[in-house]
Amino acid sequence: MSTKFTASQSVEIAVPQQPIPIQHYLRQPRRLVYALVDTNRIQPLADDIFRLKMRPLAFMSLSIQPTVDMKVWAESNGKIHLRSQGCEILGIEYINQRFNLNLKGYLSPYQLSTGTYLRGRADLEVEVELPPPFSFTPKPILETTGNGLLKSVLLTIKQRLLHQLIADYRRWVMLQTQEGKLISDDQNPELPILNIE
Repeated sequence: MSTKFTASQSVEIAVPQQPIPIQHYLRQPRRLVYALVDTNRIQPLADDIFRLKMRPLAFMSLSIQPTVDMKVWAESNGKIHLRSQGCEILGIEYINQRFNLNLKGYLSPYQLSTGTYLRGRADLEVEVELPPPFSFTPKPILETTGNGLLKSVLLTIKQRLLHQLIADYRRWVMLQTQEGKLISDDQNPELPILNIE
């Protein structure tokens, strides 16, 4: 019996005023991935594709650990997109062969008179055929449990985004302005150059 679980999460973040607009920071999606996920759980597969090993998740009496391949890319205006490319469930081969995960999301900067904001949304969908003991569990109970689990995964990502993103953006601006100051001091102290990229 195949069961589908879904969850969505939206986020809005006020961006603090900095000497370099956040759009420049967002053009480096790799930096965002490393700000949001522990480095020991990331394996870069290409410039824009990362294998993310999630923490084990408890679903009823099962413990599953998904590994998701994510494509992350940015538009020139700083809008970041992410989309799952593949998924593997470690430890339970029966579920791994009958498991499909689809995650897509975006994070986009926009201007208001009060300043710059980031708006984002993630949609997560999992389709899985559960092994026999679970196929006897009423579908509404399975769906409520599964949807709740997916919602908690997205909520964790949202919390990390809220706490880590702005902190990493501030660090990046500080590095850029320090490098810019060093370059300008060497060349001509009257003409400061920002090393943006």
